[in-house]
Amino acid sequence: MTTMISWQMVAPNQALGRAEAPLPEPKAGEVLLKVSGCGVCHTDLGFFYDGVPLKSALPLTLGHEISGIVQAAGPGAEAWRGCAAVVPAVMPCGECEACREGRGNICGAQKMPGNDIQGGFASHIVVPAGQLCKIPVDSNMKPVGTADISLAELSVVADAITTPYQAIVEAGLTDKDLAVFVGVGGMGGFGALLAKSFGAAVVAIDVDPLKLENLSSHVDATFNVQDISFKDLRNKVFGVARETGRSRIHIKIFETSGTAAGQKTAFGLLTFGAHLSIVGFSLDTVNIRLSNLMAFNATVRGNWGCKPEYYRPVVDLILAGRINIKPFVKTFPLDSINEVFAMTHQRKINQRPIMVP
Repeated sequence: MTTMISWQMVAPNQALGRAEAPLPEPKAGEVLLKVSGCGVCHTDLGFFYDGVPLKSALPLTLGHEISGIVQAAGPGAEAWRGCAAVVPAVMPCGECEACREGRGNICGAQKMPGNDIQGGFASHIVVPAGQLCKIPVDSNMKPVGTADISLAELSVVADAITTPYQAIVEAGLTDKDLAVFVGVGGMGGFGALLAKSFGAAVVAIDVDPLKLENLSSHVDATFNVQDISFKDLRNKVFGVARETGRSRIHIKIFETSGTAAGQKTAFGLLTFGAHLSIVGFSLDTVNIRLSNLMAFNATVRGNWGCKPEYYRPVVDLILAGRINIKPFVKTFPLDSINEVFAMTHQRKINQRPIMVP
């Protein structure tokens, strides 16, 4: 193959356009990845439908949840040729102050596919090799492990799974805790699965009954906020803590809906010693009483992306079968991307869509 196909955003709310171009040549320290799969994220929809600012000029190929096979390598990256890999959604430079202090996810020179550089809704992509996560595969390029999972399906590791994983690790979640996920589509659903693998009791909260039904057998309780008052929701969440042997001082809340309503609900669930992680993104503002943090001696922490060093533990969890992501992902041919964007935006797809070239 001497050409690549990509689907590019040319303007907000205008159909992604198919483009064909010569295969790009990787430079020093870079690789050319033949894309196996690229997940459709809420962030992609934010760029496309909501006018979330991009760092690159249009036209731009979106997509930052990418897995594939290294087809070619530039000088210094030759060892990657032929390897299977997941591309981190946030690739730090590895050299700046933030990187040296182990905070690469806030590196000022970070590269995000589909934002800083061309993304993965394409047949190929050129990316820096330094932060890739190598995937063990057999001769048929199937990931090696006890789990029945494809390389394309592992693309969601790049953001939808590693992002809540970082939030969980930085919250210090243990088996003593009750983890509450507000919004369980995409990241929140995967976060709930991860929290169970940490031994925590888990509550899932959403407005979509199908998403809650999909998770019901994997968590300790599900609540639809459209069916109950906030006061009742708060009491029920604390009730789950009691029923599962967790105390009210061991509650960790993860806002993963990326909505103002979800953020308000999550903040309202704070109690004594609680921790809140803001994982979802919204352009909306929320009116809250910050003094609750003082009164409860509670903490709130933001979470941007995931440090590349967390990718390997997440892959290991999946390949060992400790979390089963298969029921929560669905593959589609890349040339159906406009239809998939529309269905995802309209909440007609309950799994994480993965575009396959």
